[in-house]
Amino acid sequence: MRFMRHLILLLCGLLFSALCFAQVNIHGTVKDSTGKAVPFATINLKNKTGNAIVTYITTDNKGAYNLAIPFGKNPDSLLVEARCIGYKSQVKTINGIAPVDFVLKTSVNELQAVVIKSNRPFLRTSGDTMSYKVSDFSNPQDRVIGDVIKKLPGVSVAADGTISYNGKTISNLYIGGDNLLDDKYNIATNTIPNGVVDQVQVIQNHQPIKMLQNKVMSDDVALNLTIKKDAKLQLVGQESIGAGLPGNYDEDLNAMMFKDQYKAINYLKGNNTGDDVQNDFISHNLSSYLQKINNDPPATVLSLDTVNTPDLAENRYLFDQSVALSANNLINLKKGEQLKVNLYYVHDTQKQDYKEQTQTYLPNDTIRYNESEKNRLVPDILHSQFTLNVNKDNYYLNDILITDYSRKAEYSDLNTNGTAVNQIFNDNSFNFSNEFNLMKPLKSNNIIEFYSYISHFSEPENRTIEPGLNPEVFNNGAPYAQLNQTVNVPTWFTNNYFSFKIPSDYFTQSYRAGFVVQSQKLVSDLDVVQSNNIINPESDSAANRLNWTRKKVYAEAAYDLPGKILKANLTLPLSLQQISYADSLYALNKSLTRLYFDPQLRIKYMVGIENFITALYNFRNVIGNIEDIYHGYILQDYRTLYANNTDLTEQKSQTASLGFNYRKALVLFFWSINASYNHISANNITSSIITNDFQQRIVLPFQNVTDSWTVNGTISKYSFVLRTTFSGGIQWQNNLSNQIQNNALLPYNTIATNLNVGAETKASDQVNFSYKANLNQTDSHSSGDAPTYHIKELVQQAEINYNPNDNWLFKLSGEHYITYQSQANELKYFFADASIKFKIAKWKTDLELDANNFLNVKTYNALYLSANTFTASSYTLPGRIVMLKARFNL
Repeated sequence: MRFMRHLILLLCGLLFSALCFAQVNIHGTVKDSTGKAVPFATINLKNKTGNAIVTYITTDNKGAYNLAIPFGKNPDSLLVEARCIGYKSQVKTINGIAPVDFVLKTSVNELQAVVIKSNRPFLRTSGDTMSYKVSDFSNPQDRVIGDVIKKLPGVSVAADGTISYNGKTISNLYIGGDNLLDDKYNIATNTIPNGVVDQVQVIQNHQPIKMLQNKVMSDDVALNLTIKKDAKLQLVGQESIGAGLPGNYDEDLNAMMFKDQYKAINYLKGNNTGDDVQNDFISHNLSSYLQKINNDPPATVLSLDTVNTPDLAENRYLFDQSVALSANNLINLKKGEQLKVNLYYVHDTQKQDYKEQTQTYLPNDTIRYNESEKNRLVPDILHSQFTLNVNKDNYYLNDILITDYSRKAEYSDLNTNGTAVNQIFNDNSFNFSNEFNLMKPLKSNNIIEFYSYISHFSEPENRTIEPGLNPEVFNNGAPYAQLNQTVNVPTWFTNNYFSFKIPSDYFTQSYRAGFVVQSQKLVSDLDVVQSNNIINPESDSAANRLNWTRKKVYAEAAYDLPGKILKANLTLPLSLQQISYADSLYALNKSLTRLYFDPQLRIKYMVGIENFITALYNFRNVIGNIEDIYHGYILQDYRTLYANNTDLTEQKSQTASLGFNYRKALVLFFWSINASYNHISANNITSSIITNDFQQRIVLPFQNVTDSWTVNGTISKYSFVLRTTFSGGIQWQNNLSNQIQNNALLPYNTIATNLNVGAETKASDQVNFSYKANLNQTDSHSSGDAPTYHIKELVQQAEINYNPNDNWLFKLSGEHYITYQSQANELKYFFADASIKFKIAKWKTDLELDANNFLNVKTYNALYLSANTFTASSYTLPGRIVMLKARFNL
């Protein structure tokens, strides 16, 4: 009995002990060496032997934990471990029910590098910014960053270098976040080496003024080039020297720096291979900028000829000897403070050799011109720009001083309808302007702004024509020696306003008031030099002394909704304009006063994370300028005499547009479609009297209406399977207009259609291929008796690159042109280029042998159609050029 009693007591003790083990909880806190709680630390309960983890828990936000010991586990056989990234691990034993607290010391733990290899390009998106990694889309043959930008899905580049993203032209191109070049970004795309740029970033809803971000609507798109870290630390450049046959040269010496504090692109280049250096300095958004500041500078009045520009790549037809020096330097003085200097000088000699047959179809007649001309153009252009910019959250200042000087001399040997004519045209211009803009927030968070722009422009033009042309028109039928036409329109302009912005949580109110003054004088003379060298006016109506003044006082209210889903801007401008003009030669003294209201509404609505709808309505009153109302005749070109016999042009323009943009960055798929309608009503119309020798134009007071409809769409998709970017686009435009020719009113309907497709593929690591096709069709017909005309043109471009190893690169490319016309034979041309490049890595040098137009095409014919005018042109081309280049990489 006693044995049984002891056995029962022993079993009860063991059971009680086991139950006690199961009910024990381990608790405590985890802190760092400063006493701060460590949340989300891992608490491991481990066996003393083998270190196997029995159970675990994580600490709460206060660094505390409470961990139950599993049933049947003896606390004496267990250890408690605390672990957390950034801290050294710590292990402790269990001491009954006492808390187990930890104080962890910090530790720098370097994670083992993981390299993920993939040939699939991808886009990184962050808010309104989308980033393309340049290495995903570049090829060994891509020399400058512009070569890569052309290949990016969703991005297109026009022939003049204008960049568009999903159908919308970019507002600016930044380099490392800095605005070094404004909108003259061809300097960057044609100069910065491909290997320097890490990413091309597309910034949507771009607002460059920090103070206005998230306060006013912006639907601008900008590009930013991020620079690789190693390229920021050193001087970058590509020095190129080339010589070839027949007597060609091509030099390009540049030096670039892309540090955070200092950025620069400086170069000297020159060539006679048809690469027009002036293209580097195209201001891509000039027209919209002039409209924004309400400036309407006078255009060049005179010209030597009426030749059409060939629809070829410029290096195919241009005879030139050019040199350009460009210096672009930006210094970040402090955070948000910049000083920038942009200078360039261009000297060139360009030649043209062409023949042209022009036919103007009238209901009862056809007017014909047969012309052949050899032109020589010698321009000297000097530009300077100095910019001080302070762009901070609480202060904005921008001051831009610009000067431009241009001296151009043009010479022409012309034969028109069997008559030989020599022309000399001198065109000198000087312009300076200063733009000042200041913004500052008040204590109430409202923003005040002061803006002032002032400019002066002068362009004396002088053209002589000899021997005496059309004596029956210019000298009462008597022979004479020379015609001399001079024109100058010196102009002063200023625009000044004060603005007050009231931001709030949901929308921003903006109110501004200002004034505009424009003062001009149009001075022109058409003189006849007789055979005895006596100079007299061509007639009593062949001179102008026209004074012009435009004054405008305006007030504007604008309301911005800069939301995430819905962005909108409503602008309500009201202006009082007074224009006066007088010319004592014609007893002309008129003035008019008008009150104009020009509302505009812009809407952008996000229908998804990446997709949006845009809408626009704009009503504008457009008033003419001094070049619309001069009464004395001006001989604009050798066969066009122009004057006006009506009041100042007044137009009412209405524009409405609707668009949809789609983007799927994950699969690199983009498309957009936009439709617009424009209606213009004017109070006058141009009337022309055309003969086989001459045409005379005047402006008549006749109500005139122009309507146009435009639909355009773009699409771009990257195929991961084929490693190819497919792109396409379509544009359809229907234009209804009116002309008066030889006293007949001719309403014309012109329909222009453009269709383009393209593919850029990396067939393998050694081979890549590109193909583009562009189809243009123009149809024009009149509701009168004039016939209907059609022109179609198909341009195909293909290029194949092969690099068998890192040292050798081969390229073969071609362009095929086909033109169809309903009343003429089709025209076909094929141009082919080839190049071989050898890299000497040790010397950082490339040797390249190029053969451009190696099939030696030396003549090109083209057809053009505008309303009822059909033109057949023939151009002399430079022919084959073989060039050997050496390029040194800094």
